[in-house]
Amino acid sequence: MPSADTCDRGLGSVRLEDVIVAPEALAGVRWSALFGNNRPVELEIGIGKGGFLLRRSQAHPERNFLGIEWANKYYKYAADRMRRWNVANVRVVRTDAADFVKAHCPRTSLSMLHVYHPDPWPKARHQRRRLVQPAFVEAAVACLVPGGRWALQTDHAEYFEQIRTCVLDHPALVEVPFDEPDAGLRDARLDTNFEVKYRRAGRAIYQLAVRRLADPSTGKTPESG
Repeated sequence: MPSADTCDRGLGSVRLEDVIVAPEALAGVRWSALFGNNRPVELEIGIGKGGFLLRRSQAHPERNFLGIEWANKYYKYAADRMRRWNVANVRVVRTDAADFVKAHCPRTSLSMLHVYHPDPWPKARHQRRRLVQPAFVEAAVACLVPGGRWALQTDHAEYFEQIRTCVLDHPALVEVPFDEPDAGLRDARLDTNFEVKYRRAGRAIYQLAVRRLADPSTGKTPESG
């Protein structure tokens, strides 16, 4: 079967303007207005060429997906990829992900948050630009529904230790298995374009998944009663 990279489906009515969201439209955004329904919403930050987002949205037409990408060439490619494959439940935006989560993402609204291979900013003088910082973690928790899942993956060992510390220090988050089929994994693999590239190069991949507690004082999620 041809891949989504090479095959233009040309079968449906989804237009590029149906997929792309203007950054200014995210101020005060309501998911029901953005997607035209009240289905559960998942957010992926750093979608790259959109491979994971495409597979995820095709596998779950009963859910809505917002993908954020800053690199302009990847943003354009991913948006057009959704159009080519006639994916109606995805919106793509080029914007600052940290600002969106901290200032605009509706609170208690995300069923899942996906953050895969964020820029590690390896130089010490640049590390303040890293996405996963305490203020971002606080905002991300506020955006998740109780029981909502947040998965993170990186190939950068030092950044991963910072991520683990920042994320697991939050009292409303508890670590859960990363390899969860309902989250779009296959044998602990996401097969994002960065993951495929790094695995081929023999790099180690570091993974963390957490779930937002319904009540941090009891440690219970909706699933645990």
